[in-house]
Amino acid sequence: MSTSTVRGTVAGMGERANPAFAAGVVVVAVAALAYATTGASIQHHTYVHVMAGVLWTGTDIFIGAILGPVIGSLGEEQSAAVFEKLTPKTSFFLPSMAFLTIASGLALALRLDLFTNPGPWLALFTAANLIPVFLLLGWRLNAWSDWRWQLPFAVATLGSLAWVATTIGQFQMTEPAIVVALALVTVLSVQGFGFLMPGEIRIYKEMTSPAPDASVISAIGQQNAMLGGVQGLVQLLLIADMVYLRYGGF
Repeated sequence: MSTSTVRGTVAGMGERANPAFAAGVVVVAVAALAYATTGASIQHHTYVHVMAGVLWTGTDIFIGAILGPVIGSLGEEQSAAVFEKLTPKTSFFLPSMAFLTIASGLALALRLDLFTNPGPWLALFTAANLIPVFLLLGWRLNAWSDWRWQLPFAVATLGSLAWVATTIGQFQMTEPAIVVALALVTVLSVQGFGFLMPGEIRIYKEMTSPAPDASVISAIGQQNAMLGGVQGLVQLLLIADMVYLRYGGF
C-alpha cells in the first residue's frame, strides 16, 4: 500500500468508526495526557495512567480470550463481517489508549522519582521503539519506495540515534523494575504499532477494494485477535512489574 493514501485511509476508517467516536477517543487521550502532565495532582495523574491501562489491557484480553475464539468459530463471511465493523473502532481506540498509558506512565515514574538516570534510558527506549516500528510499517504496508515513508523513517532514525549518541556517555544502571518495564513496553509498542496497526489498515484496504476477499479479511482479523491476546498477557506482566516497582513486592 502506498503511503500516499494514508490521509484517505484515516479519514475513511474514521467515517466507518463513526467520526464522533474516532475524534472523541483521540481528543480525550490527548487532553487526559496534557492534564496529567501539567496541572494534575499525583493522585489524578495516577488515575489517568491506571484507567488508560485498564481500558487498553481489558480490551486486548477481551478480544484475544473471548471475542477471538468466538469469531474463529464462524465462517469466513461472518468472521469478515465482524472485523469490518470492529476494526475501524479498535484502530482509533487501542492506539490512543496505548499512547496515553505509556506516555503518562513514563511521566509518572519521573514525577515520583522512581526512574533514576532517565536520559540515556529514554534515548535507547525511543530508538528501540521508533526504528523497528517504522521498518515494520514499511514492510507490511509495502511502502519502502515511497518518500512519504522514507522521510519520517529517516527523521525518526537519525533523531533517535542522535539522542542516544549525546546521552550514552551518562549511561548508568537504573532501577531493575524500570528496565523490565521499558523492555515490556517496547514489546507492546513494536507489536501494536508495527503489526496490529498495519493489519488493521490492510483489513480496511481489502474491505474497500472493488472485490473484497472475505478470506483475507477474516485471516488478518483473526491474526490480530490472537496478537491482541498476547498483548494482554504482556500487559499483565507489566502490571505485576509496576506493582513491584511501586510497593516493593507482592
